[in-house]
Amino acid sequence: MRSPSIVPGFDVDVYLVLDDFGSLGRAYREAEEDGCDRGTIIRNLKSGAYNNPVRVVAFNTAEGWARDVTAGIAREIRDQADRSGEELSPGLRDFIEGELDRARRFSVAASSWSAFRSR
Repeated sequence: MRSPSIVPGFDVDVYLVLDDFGSLGRAYREAEEDGCDRGTIIRNLKSGAYNNPVRVVAFNTAEGWARDVTAGIAREIRDQADRSGEELSPGLRDFIEGELDRARRFSVAASSWSAFRSR
């Protein structure tokens, strides 16, 4: 007899934030089932609900995928703030700038590697 699955039986994208607690280490923050959607994570980031966010991951068990969505979330928050004139906290600005810089460096490195391999 099979054990019941702990995975929800519905098709939903789940977002989790990896938070840095300094000397205590890093952990994916606990979240209510209805508080793991993209919009809620963005609202929580903007409100300062996380200590020092490092990464945002998303997954969908029904579709069988998981990915790092940090750069996309950072861009979305930056673009919303630019459009609305919203002031972001210094910590959130640092998170966004650091992540977008990391994404640019990765993109340049990937392009360079691709060009090197095609020689």
